Amino acid sequence: MSDAALAAVLRRDRAVVIAALAIIAALAWADLYWLADDMRMGGMDMTGYRMIPAGQGLMMPADAPWQPIEFAYVVVMWVVMMIGMMTPSVAPMILLYARIGRQAAETAKPFAASAWFAAGYLLAWTAFSLAATAAQWALQRAALLTPMMESASNILGGVALIVAGLYQWTPLKDACLAYCQAPLTFIMRHGGFRREPAGALALGARHGIYCIGCCWALMALLFVFGIMNLIWIAALAILVLLEKALPFGRIVARLAGVAFIAAGAWLLTQNH
Repeated sequence: MSDAALAAVLRRDRAVVIAALAIIAALAWADLYWLADDMRMGGMDMTGYRMIPAGQGLMMPADAPWQPIEFAYVVVMWVVMMIGMMTPSVAPMILLYARIGRQAAETAKPFAASAWFAAGYLLAWTAFSLAATAAQWALQRAALLTPMMESASNILGGVALIVAGLYQWTPLKDACLAYCQAPLTFIMRHGGFRREPAGALALGARHGIYCIGCCWALMALLFVFGIMNLIWIAALAILVLLEKALPFGRIVARLAGVAFIAAGAWLLTQNH
């Protein structure tokens, strides 16, 4: 294939991948909007009840044990949320993987499809969603979340904010963020592009683990601001994107950390 023809194919592939990622993100955000609107229940007083994020107006007495179906609905909610929040920031990695994969295919040495890499990344965040659901269950059991899944304790909110703020300054945050900012460096330091699907899946999962290491404390703030608060979900998603996409992402992360610490300290003073 000539260089001009290859360039045209790469442009087409890039457009297809960007469109696919945009559609996936849009569907995730549409689902989140639907769930959030459902949970508001038209402003009804939900005292004594908790909402189940099913889009069907489901609720349970606040003190009733969780049923398996409720756990499943909450896991799905977290997975969809992670897809909506993380798709923009992982797009450069998937685009790089797809471009290099296409170039390799033209030399008769194809890599595994980029979909395998993306599936591994999603697998890592699904595991995180399971952990987040368990944390939500524990917080609701301890009566630390409101029926709308917001923090019911200034102490919990303040401590969570301060912990998240301090984490923004840690070497672990810096190390994970460095890999998220440099997709090609990450791939080369972890064995390069893979020809077999299992290898691409594992590589995507490893990248997802680094992203979790970078973002877990930010995601924990959803328990403070409201798990279904779309404004804060969007704000955190934008912060994650800025940290990863901007050349001075570390500065953004640390400035956000200072803001979180200050907000947490203020919130602790509001406890009476």
